[in-house]
Amino acid sequence: LCWITNDFDRSPAELLWARTDRWGPLNGHLLNLSYGYGRIYVVPHEFAPMANSSADASSDFPQPQGGMCQLPIPDLPTGMIRGRFSPLDGQLYLGGMFSWASSRQDQEGGLFRVRYRGGRVDLPLEIHAYEDGIDIAFSDPIDRESATQLDRYRVTVWDLKRTEEYGSKHYNERQLSVTSAQLADDQRTIQLKIAGLEPSWGMEIACRLRGTDGGEVRRVIHNTVYFMNPR
Repeated sequence: LCWITNDFDRSPAELLWARTDRWGPLNGHLLNLSYGYGRIYVVPHEFAPMANSSADASSDFPQPQGGMCQLPIPDLPTGMIRGRFSPLDGQLYLGGMFSWASSRQDQEGGLFRVRYRGGRVDLPLEIHAYEDGIDIAFSDPIDRESATQLDRYRVTVWDLKRTEEYGSKHYNERQLSVTSAQLADDQRTIQLKIAGLEPSWGMEIACRLRGTDGGEVRRVIHNTVYFMNPR
């Protein structure tokens, strides 16, 4: 679905679905746990037709693509390995440990509960790649003035090399220009037009926005684009 570099998460662990009405806007969305950094990420994604498949076959073999964005909670003191949503209280229970190659070594392991306490979470829940840019749908309404200011976005792309090394350097890293930013009528979907956008294993979209409550919203998405849909 996406290629993640070491700085963002050096060792992803389990994927799981947040299928619980006790997690507010994250109900029904995909999560990823981090063994390397003790974090939880939401995984906004889409299923696009494979670029090299025929029109008749593309619907049978869709290409998942998207990215990850860290939940706005502190890093946990040990690496996360497994998680389950309890049928009793609908909250997330995590089993953590440190044994090898993790940056979270404050304790050897632990059992943790992460619960939604209500209110805004300001997380990207959907991401769609188009020939002229990227659409990002957030969980909560965004202030329109901040959403349309181009200097509030930074888009960086890079190439990766598959080798025997643990991870890859960033090759040909470059910034792309956001030429237009619009907020859809739902007040949650930001439509970015990006000059020179091409399929890429490595992409970072950094946003510095405001919610409709006036609070600051800083989010970083790491994502992969295999196929760009026609607008």
